[in-house]
Amino acid sequence: MLTFLKTNLRWLGTGFLLTFASAFGQTWFISLFASTIKAEHGLTDGAWGSLYTVATLCAAGLMFWRGSVADTVPLSRLAPIMALVFAVACVGMAATGSIWILGISLFLLRFCGQGMFSHIAMTAMGRWFEATRGKAVSLANLGHPAGEIIVPILIVLSIAVFGPRPAWLGTAAVLALVIAPLLWGLLRNDRAPRGHARAANTPGLKGRQWKRRDAAQHWLLPALLPVLLTPGFISTVTFFHQAHIAEVKGWTLALMAPGYSAFATATVASALIAGWAADRLGPHRLLPILLLPMGVGIALLAPSGHVVAWYAALGFIGITQGISTTLWGVLLPAVYGTQHLGSIRSLTMIIMVISTAIGPGITGILIDYRINFPVQSLFIGGWCLLLALGCWMISHRLAQELSLTRIEPA
Repeated sequence: MLTFLKTNLRWLGTGFLLTFASAFGQTWFISLFASTIKAEHGLTDGAWGSLYTVATLCAAGLMFWRGSVADTVPLSRLAPIMALVFAVACVGMAATGSIWILGISLFLLRFCGQGMFSHIAMTAMGRWFEATRGKAVSLANLGHPAGEIIVPILIVLSIAVFGPRPAWLGTAAVLALVIAPLLWGLLRNDRAPRGHARAANTPGLKGRQWKRRDAAQHWLLPALLPVLLTPGFISTVTFFHQAHIAEVKGWTLALMAPGYSAFATATVASALIAGWAADRLGPHRLLPILLLPMGVGIALLAPSGHVVAWYAALGFIGITQGISTTLWGVLLPAVYGTQHLGSIRSLTMIIMVISTAIGPGITGILIDYRINFPVQSLFIGGWCLLLALGCWMISHRLAQELSLTRIEPA
């Protein structure tokens, strides 16, 4: 592991930096400002969730249209440009004086943060690595939990000391003056490690380099649609409604804060284990267990009145989140090849972004109709357990196709 890290530190560091900085566009980050935003604009939970849904769906649409730029534009240009656009979005959040500016700023935050930063990172890992792809993806994805541990503390302190608007401006400064130059410096030379030329054109099933249209027509992506939607939906709505959960349960946000550490720790541990397992056993073998921890975790929110249930719930959700980020980063290039990976990944990213878009809107409206989120969580947990059975069937069929691909000559 140490030799691998030393040899590939620059490239792994690029992936880590992108996933870490994606924090500024993630739901849990934006939710830290939710009370202020709702009060300033007079929004209910349903109205705020619906606005968030519209902004995120628009971001998903742009991802579908422009996500393939990761295949055609050098990352040394694409990543810094996205960081600067990200910074503009943060300035917009600080300067928001109307619902329109708020909506546009939310759209850019979601497109850059949850969308392009994560998309670029995982496309790069899938293309740069082959035999150690699972390990590379899991290490690069450590930026997500690192951000979840470090950023909330700094932002909460910034809001308390300076206020929400200066906190947004400070975030914009970090993106423009620190993240963008670092990305340019790390990516100014193309990666060309030993064996990269072969890995860059690694084929997928049937020895083919699948295009996005072909992948969309293949049985696997439609079958995986609900599986792709679910982890993002659940983690998003859980963080998005944390203030509501605190109110229903009689907890305080300060008392719930250790849940972030439980989530991040579980995410790190499961991502590293999933990376090891994907390289040795095959990524498809992770599918049957993917949603089981999350289903158990989200269901724990319903019956318990003790805050320990919150810590446990986030820990179990973190296990699935860690497996998920590693799984899709390894499975897609293994199945569809790497030549058009950016285009295909953008399609799956759209699905994941849509799940984070519809979640706050649907659950927020249900809350307005007095169906609180802990009650909703029981049904969500049951959905996860049902999907786990479907994942076992998908894994079994995919194993057969991958086996045939290995036997057939190139």
